[in-house]
Amino acid sequence: MEARSVERIPEGEGWLYQPKWDGFRCLAFRRGKNIQLQSKAGQPLHRYFPELVEALGKLRSEQFVLDGEIVIYEGSRLSFDSLLMRIHPAASRIRKLSAETPATYICFDLLVSDQGEKLVERPLSERWKYLEHFFKNLPRGGSVRLSPASSDLKQAKKWMSELGKVGLDGVVAKRLDEPYRSDEREGMVKIKRIRTVDAVVGGFRYAEKGGGIASLLLGLYDKQGLLDHVGFTSSFNREQRQELKKIVEPKIGGEGFTGKAPGGPSRWSTERSAEWVHLKPELVVEVQYDHFSGGRFRHGTKFLRWRAEKKPKSCTFEQLN
Repeated sequence: MEARSVERIPEGEGWLYQPKWDGFRCLAFRRGKNIQLQSKAGQPLHRYFPELVEALGKLRSEQFVLDGEIVIYEGSRLSFDSLLMRIHPAASRIRKLSAETPATYICFDLLVSDQGEKLVERPLSERWKYLEHFFKNLPRGGSVRLSPASSDLKQAKKWMSELGKVGLDGVVAKRLDEPYRSDEREGMVKIKRIRTVDAVVGGFRYAEKGGGIASLLLGLYDKQGLLDHVGFTSSFNREQRQELKKIVEPKIGGEGFTGKAPGGPSRWSTERSAEWVHLKPELVVEVQYDHFSGGRFRHGTKFLRWRAEKKPKSCTFEQLN
């Protein structure tokens, strides 16, 4: 079941609010000793998380289908970077990481009960009761946990205000009267906290066709005063790509990034798109982003405006705290 993005938390009766976890969406299947974990794209995940397979195998219920999220905690915060490290071809590496940074499976729906009853056609209000019963005798701090949920709008707003402390990705709201609509976006919405930051343009890449500017490479200053590459912005139309040349080309020839520099080209890069041009660190932009982890913006950012009045040296990582 998918979620549709909205800007605000929906109000009124009939909604169940839950935190939006920053992890891998996962269906967990069990029939007897056979346990499988499946990603949203239908890919098997069980080989990457053996500790969860073991934990699910220890549950009293010998058959079920759960919907949830695989996360990894580092202290009290979620670490998406630790999750990405698990997708590794070496089994020995996976075993080592599963012991060092064990994963947690947070459940928020039950599709098949421990009695083998299919629940997908039942409304969420009923499925949630089944799920609460499923977790009734399970330890709260175990590797398999029940997601917090509330019908109180104040609680949903509190979760939104605490995203940075825990590493949550936002809030989801689900209609209590809806069945489980697989591969649809009806009856479930997601709300992310969109944030902005001022960043220095340390370089750029030309577009493969047309000669315009494909992307601006963004940097923030670390505690040592070095400019680290943290991501890019490329939300420009054809006309804007040409206009950008007038702004950035006069700045060509600077030192660019003095700390972490842009990585090598991906397998999708062409010879021209892989090259990046160093700039004098004088241009400051304000961009919109949804998530920052591992010293980088998780996704591409959205260009908002130039900040000519901002000093480049003021663009530090402290803005993200």
